[in-house]
Formats: sequence, C-alpha cells, structure tokens
Amino acid sequence: MGIAYAVLFLLQVPTTAALPAERPAILFNRWEEDWSVLADRRVPRGPLDDLKYIPLSRHDPKFYLSLGANARERFEANNAPNFGTGPNRNQDYVLSRLELHADLRLGSHVQIFTQLHSDFAPGKSMLTPVDQDRLDLEQAFVGVAESVGGGALSLRVGRQQIAFDLQRFVSVRDGPNVRQSYDAVFGLYERGPWIFEALYSQPVYTVDVHAFDDYSSHRLTLSGARVERDVFGGYVSMYVSRFTQDGARFLTVSGNEHREILDLHVSHAGGGFDGDVEVMGQTGQIARDDIRAWAAGSIGGYTFATVGWTPRVGLQVDAASGDGNPRGHTLGTFNPLFPNGSYLTLASYSGYVNFIHVKPSVTLHPGAPVKLMFAAAGQWRETTADAVYSQPNIPIRGTAGVPGLYTGTYGQIRVDWALTRHAAVAVEAVHFAVGDVIRRAGGRTSDYLGVEIKYGW
Repeated sequence: MGIAYAVLFLLQVPTTAALPAERPAILFNRWEEDWSVLADRRVPRGPLDDLKYIPLSRHDPKFYLSLGANARERFEANNAPNFGTGPNRNQDYVLSRLELHADLRLGSHVQIFTQLHSDFAPGKSMLTPVDQDRLDLEQAFVGVAESVGGGALSLRVGRQQIAFDLQRFVSVRDGPNVRQSYDAVFGLYERGPWIFEALYSQPVYTVDVHAFDDYSSHRLTLSGARVERDVFGGYVSMYVSRFTQDGARFLTVSGNEHREILDLHVSHAGGGFDGDVEVMGQTGQIARDDIRAWAAGSIGGYTFATVGWTPRVGLQVDAASGDGNPRGHTLGTFNPLFPNGSYLTLASYSGYVNFIHVKPSVTLHPGAPVKLMFAAAGQWRETTADAVYSQPNIPIRGTAGVPGLYTGTYGQIRVDWALTRHAAVAVEAVHFAVGDVIRRAGGRTSDYLGVEIKYGW
C-alpha cells in the first residue's frame, strides 16, 4: 500500500523536469542564445519560429539552424560635434544598423556563427569609420565546447566580438553605428568560481569602399590572458595584454607603438549597494619614447528598494593620464584601446584620455519596463600640458599647453523603455557647458539629443 500511495503522489505532483522550458531572451551576444528549447512543442510559439529553430536531426534537438536579426535606428541632433571646433557644425542625422545572423549548432559541442551588418548614416555630412559600413561581415567564427578536468572549455576561432568587464577599454563598441570586430582566437575555461581566458586578435579596420572590404592585419593587434574569480556576491578579475599599432600618432611623437598592459577589476553587488572599480597601467614604447600611462574608473551606488520607484543614488569617478612633459622622452598619454563609445554619454563629447570625470546621478524606475536617469558631471584635464580629447582619443586642436584644468560641466537625462521582449526605446539629452580652454580653441557649449529604437528577432 505504501508503494501505491507513493506512485499516486508522484503522478499528481508535477516535477521541475516535466515543466516546459522558457523561450530564450534576446541577448546582447546573439550567439549565446539557445533555441533548441523550441523542440518542445509545449513552449509558447512566436511569429516565424520555423526560422528560429530549423531541426537538422530527428534524434538530437541540439542539431539545428537558427536565423535572426537586429535592427537599430537612432536619430541624433548635435549642434556642436567635437565642441564645434574646426569644421564641425550642427548636424541632424540618422544612424541605421541592420544585422542578420545564422547560428548553426552541430550538437552540444560545435557552433558555426555568421553575422552580416549593414550600417548607414543618412544626413550625416562628416562620416567617420564608426558611422557607415554598407555591407560587410561582422562575425564568422567556429566555436567548440567540451568538458575538461571538471570544468567547461570553449574555443572560438574567426571574426568575433570581444568585451571585458564594463567595456571601458575592450568593447564591442555598441554606442556608435559600426561595432568593433576582432579576427581572433579566443579560449575560455570555467571551473567552479574561476574563469580563465586567453586571446590573440587583430582588430578589424572598417573601410566601406565596396562590400566585404573590412580587414585586419598584423599592424594592429591585441593579445593577452585574463583570470576572474567569484568573490562575495561579485567578482575580481585581472588581465595582462599586449597592444601593438604601426604608425601611431600622438601630439608629440609618432611611430610604431607597443603597450604592455595590466588591468585590475573588482565588481560587487549586495545589500542595496553596487560597485565597480577598474585600474589599468600601460608601459611600452613608441618610436624612441617610453610609455608610462594609467587610467582608473569607478561606478557605485545604493538602491532604496523599499521606496517608491526604487531610486538609486550613484557616483561615477573616472580619470586617465595625459602627457605631462611633451618635451621629454616619456609619453604619458593614455591609450583607451577600444572603448565603449557610450560609457560616458551617447554624445561622445569626451574621450577617456587626459581627464578627470566626476558624475553623481539618480536613477528611478517608475515601472518595470521604464528607467529614468538624471546626472550632472564635471570634467577636468589631468595635465594642462596635454590636450582636451574627444571620443575616442582625438585631440582638440589648440588646447594642448593652454592654461586651465577645467574643461566643462554637462547635464544628462536618459529614458530607457523596454516595450516588449523584442523592442526597446531610449531617449538621451546632453547639455555640455564648455570651459575657457575649449572656448579659446574655438569651441562652444554643446547640445545633443538622441532618440533610439531597437528590435531583435
């Protein structure tokens, strides 16, 4: 009788294994999505699911092909790009990005991912390499995953996108229109609280003369190794890397550049507090000059979880070195490598070079899909001997060696609204009141407005 009652109990109570899996979310890295859950007919269906999951085996749901797309349209009004210095004038334009991908899974261990992109900037009169790339290969890699020594080992070979931590210095560069790709070999091993990563890459140059003309070469490389460990609700990471660039140009020196880099990073969240701190040191050589440069970044805050709209009060502090002695033979100008263009603001007025940046903010959540952020920031140069820089590391002509550490103050308002699982809208406005050093260089107070809609399928 006892066995019979036990059997009846198990039949009546659903187990976790019997529940259907959830549909995957649209992720920032589309290659991380697993659409094999659609092999289960109990999973809710969506439009065009026959293209999201095309089975290739009757016996293994992990053999499949998945197609997908991203679309992003952003209108930008900027009355003073680069603070209105030089030929920069008021511009109103659209940044249009379309990405199409195919994800082929040959079981649980082999992945072939390919992604095309088409980026246009209608109405923008001064195009840069990050604005337009009409048709090219954004990603095309083979990935292999295997269990090794009690951990998980994965390897990706080919054109891919790479990002570390908050993407301050090694990023996908999602803010601008054209993302940053890397022709790379990337390995990752995860075991327990530890993650080990290693890479050799040649970052891709955007050309846009004709279709499929982007390229990489040994003239620009980034390689290194990174280790990360979970600690007390956050993680600590460190990486060492080597950056090389032929024909680099700085204000006081030009030549082949190589930098040895050490980066330390700590991130934590818990008890209402969140914090992220990163420090990078750079040594090396360019032409006959030595390199000694550094940068630091921090973001922290406290969220009042029991208060209406769950306000978060935050503080961001960033700094990067400049060249304090232009007549010497040591270059102190920090190289931000491959920075996230929207880390400070979408307006991209300032580069992460020779600056000190202090930014208090308040973030509100009126509802689950809506986030409001209000911020004000002050900026100074680390040294007046070096220039004021715009994104990513473009010196503003006429600012190097001019007195005045203070470069300006800006206010920022941003609204993010997740309309559905697939679509989101963002609006950002920035008003940058420039300091005297920029005014004397011909610059002026700047205003920016960006309205963006994103859709992922």
